[in-house]
Amino acid sequence: MLDWREIACPYCGERIELAVDASAGDQQYVEDCQVCCRPISILVRVEEGDLQLLARRDDEA
Repeated sequence: MLDWREIACPYCGERIELAVDASAGDQQYVEDCQVCCRPISILVRVEEGDLQLLARRDDEA
């Protein structure tokens, strides 16, 4: 089950949309910004059905 979430790129500030698979549980991965192409470190936490998403610069991870 994919959940679409909008985040602000920590580099350029543009709003981008990410597809997150909440059924996979907690996860961490890198996805490139669709606007500036820089790597964003994505941290996904799933607690009691609540999905939390944190986006950081890859050099801050």
